Amino acid sequence: MTGKQVRVGVRCDVGPRRGIGHVMRSLALAEELKGRGAEVVFVCDSHTVPWANDQILARDIPVEPAVWTPQEHLDLFARLGLDAVVFDSYGLDAEVFTAVRKSGIPTLAIVDGDLRGAEADVFVDQNLGSELDEPVLPAGATRLAGLDYVLLRDDILSLRPAQPPVPGPGGVPKVFAFFGGTDAFGAGPYVVAALAATGVPFEATVVAPGDDLAEAVAAVQLQEGQRVEVIGPTSQLAKAVVESDLAVSASGTSTWELLCLGATAGLVCVVDNQVMGYERAVATGAAVGVGVLSDLKVDPAAAADVLRSVLTDPVERARIAAAGWKLVDGQGRVRVADALFHLIS
Repeated sequence: MTGKQVRVGVRCDVGPRRGIGHVMRSLALAEELKGRGAEVVFVCDSHTVPWANDQILARDIPVEPAVWTPQEHLDLFARLGLDAVVFDSYGLDAEVFTAVRKSGIPTLAIVDGDLRGAEADVFVDQNLGSELDEPVLPAGATRLAGLDYVLLRDDILSLRPAQPPVPGPGGVPKVFAFFGGTDAFGAGPYVVAALAATGVPFEATVVAPGDDLAEAVAAVQLQEGQRVEVIGPTSQLAKAVVESDLAVSASGTSTWELLCLGATAGLVCVVDNQVMGYERAVATGAAVGVGVLSDLKVDPAAAADVLRSVLTDPVERARIAAAGWKLVDGQGRVRVADALFHLIS
């Protein structure tokens, strides 16, 4: 690790339909790498989601447009003079991973269960219970699995409480609901409808990226004592989470952020590839299972009972929050960066 500055490329998915989860966990690792003196460059089409693009540029990280073929990746990585590549992509063909690894560039791939035929020197699966899985790895590859390797950004880690949460005062509970930088599956209105169906008072702030979603949330019929404020994408997500009594989100990468922050987490399974993570998280007792989005779209009131229970019981909220706080210690990115620098050296 002496001599020239280490340069690491991050090739990740992002887009109005792909969401920003890949970018956000990649940014967490990038912050750790930069903190250790490495240069980082992202390769992605972040311009398609301006908020995500702003998050990358705010960290003084340059962005190269996404490329797609194996040869385009090899040419780009050679031009950039990379010492290692981090992949976080569902959209790339397996041949890209294979070509880059065969070229001799050390590679680390962030995955969620299924390796999708990808090759890498190190695989990182930060999902709950993934350490119990035994996928077949490419020859010579290693795997880092479980919540010990959760990648969390500075803005999350800076707000992690030093002690597990305890029951707060009663009163009207504050709810914060967000579903990624794009809410690509339109969960917001249905979750608000489920909250309204509880019939109990609450004050909710809901992130709705886009006018159509904002209008759909605002159109939900509320009951007495219920209030909803609609906002656009915000860089103050972590602050809003810690100030809430219940944080509702998609059961994706944001789950681990909620747990690390000691939030009372309500999870919605918005897409099929989240089913395993959703079921495992709810089974630990560290999160509330609000439901599967396809079911909520048919009948939002189906989630009313579980939401009513958590909204009206501050002791149960504190129990859930403390359980999550203990599961995610916030040091995952340190462990992953250690593995990457070891690979480079």
